[in-house]
Amino acid sequence: MIELSPIAPRWKLATLFFVNAAAIGMWNVPFGNVLRVHGLESIIGYAYACSGVAAFISPLAVGALADQAIPPARLVRWLSVLAATFLTLAFLAIERGWGAWAVLAFIQAQSICALPVFGLSTSLVLSALTDPERQFGPLRAWATFGWMVAGWIVSFVLRADTSTLSGFAAAGAWVLTAAFTFLLPDTAPLERKDKRTWSDILGFAALELFRSKDHRVVFLAAALFNIPMAAFYPFTPIQLTELGVKHATGAMSLGQVSELLCMLALGWLLARWRLKWIFLAGMGAGIVRFAVCALDTRGWVLTGVSLHGFAYTLYFITAQIYLERRVDPRLRARAQALLVLMISGFGNLIGYLSTGWWRQACLHQGHTQWPAFWTGITAAVTVVFLWFAFSYRGQKAGT
Repeated sequence: MIELSPIAPRWKLATLFFVNAAAIGMWNVPFGNVLRVHGLESIIGYAYACSGVAAFISPLAVGALADQAIPPARLVRWLSVLAATFLTLAFLAIERGWGAWAVLAFIQAQSICALPVFGLSTSLVLSALTDPERQFGPLRAWATFGWMVAGWIVSFVLRADTSTLSGFAAAGAWVLTAAFTFLLPDTAPLERKDKRTWSDILGFAALELFRSKDHRVVFLAAALFNIPMAAFYPFTPIQLTELGVKHATGAMSLGQVSELLCMLALGWLLARWRLKWIFLAGMGAGIVRFAVCALDTRGWVLTGVSLHGFAYTLYFITAQIYLERRVDPRLRARAQALLVLMISGFGNLIGYLSTGWWRQACLHQGHTQWPAFWTGITAAVTVVFLWFAFSYRGQKAGT
């Protein structure tokens, strides 16, 4: 078995992923239902889109800090504390009726602080691995498990699928994430600079990655694929609730079951398949997933949910490994941050707003026409699949 660096034991890397993902999943999955029950359904799309706005503000700048000035573990610590603070205020605003604008303001502030954290965690873990293609999948699976456990706690322990308690519990998980960073080493930045330009501070050096056609296609496809994918968490729990599923947050963890299995198999796939076929398999799973959701029965929607892990892992996690394989080490934290920008910035911002608009267009007498909604989403994924298939080439065997 390949051993990890002694400065980053395996259990610490796994635990970092677990608590970080639990903090995100504990509130993000039930959030649409929480807003709906508290009379704020009209801002669901805007609230989720806050992460898209945040992606244009913080990930590249924070990634540059991690590459050049401040140890990633220290950045994770303070950003987690701030995320916990603003998330608590956001759910207090929901619970006490402070109004939609207050909710959106606190969610926006929380997103700015929280969004870079998972990319920093990923960069920190990847930098500690001697064979990322074999080691990363099993470690990253702990993030999936953390997301699953968070859903189970919300649904079956706290019974908070529509309660603000889910947000307060998530804030506690963010505090736990911050506390855990004291057990992590302060790794030195790879490109320390005494004098930093505004370009360095804002992380714009990562934009040089767009000069490579393959890099450009992977980044753009991540954004384009995530636009229709953004419909999944805001609206699938609502559809499940309408179909009579009492614990929709717990049911959504079926997606993490397939994600967990896929993550464990990823090293085997990377050793045998070209990256292009793995990327296309992920997009193909997305097409099938949304197509079966369009059938609008409890069984088929749950089947669609269970396919989420294949779509997510085979494209987005493979993209992280692609960057580790193909990008200069001095730019890796910024490369991961740029991927966050494309996915959570362009992808989420356009995705949450456009799918929210599309859902409004599919409303009839106050009820969503789910077959029409998901058919449109399926068509969008199909277009991205075809564009990627003809655009990405790869430079050598295995890519």
